[in-house]
Amino acid sequence: MNIFSRRPSAVVEPAPAFGTAAAEPALDPALRALTGHWTIDRPHSRIGFSVRHAMVTTVRGAFTDYDSTLYFDGARPSQSRAELVIRVASVDTGVEQRDAHLVGRDFFDVRRYPEMVFRSTSTVHEGGETFRMTGDLTIRDVTRPVVLQLDYLGSVVDPFGYERTGFDGTTTIDRTEWGLVYNQRLKAGGTMVSEKVRLQFDISAVRLAS
Repeated sequence: MNIFSRRPSAVVEPAPAFGTAAAEPALDPALRALTGHWTIDRPHSRIGFSVRHAMVTTVRGAFTDYDSTLYFDGARPSQSRAELVIRVASVDTGVEQRDAHLVGRDFFDVRRYPEMVFRSTSTVHEGGETFRMTGDLTIRDVTRPVVLQLDYLGSVVDPFGYERTGFDGTTTIDRTEWGLVYNQRLKAGGTMVSEKVRLQFDISAVRLAS
């Protein structure tokens, strides 16, 4: 799904101190030009999730309101970091009644816990265009580590002159570890909502001005 060209940027910014430098697999030289600060372009990105419903189908949704702070170091990926603050009330599954249930006390309880936060703690280049980012995910004031698998899609300067880069990220969590324990048992066995939730990050990021 590589929709970007491998076009390098002409600007390289110095990397701030972060983490511990270590030997990493060889990188595409074009990645060095991407070093700098970025933000997620919300109209062209998706922070989504999918969960099995009634054991036989999958419900998909997304959060549409969030702030992001990204730093990518193309020479030393271990220095890269990310922070994502999501307004949980923006959840959208395409069904108004279901969304109202999700923001209520059975699930996210947005009146008490309006935000979900991810802050990275380490980044590893696994080879090629694949990275692994570990971070802390906070939901309902419970913080637990998660590991994102990130695939670099490429970079481009769009027709409006913005420099863009793309990443796809995925991870699967057990929602009960964050206190999201609501469920209903089915007569035939199993539960109405799976405890396993797949998180999906389809990111189009725009470079911030120096």
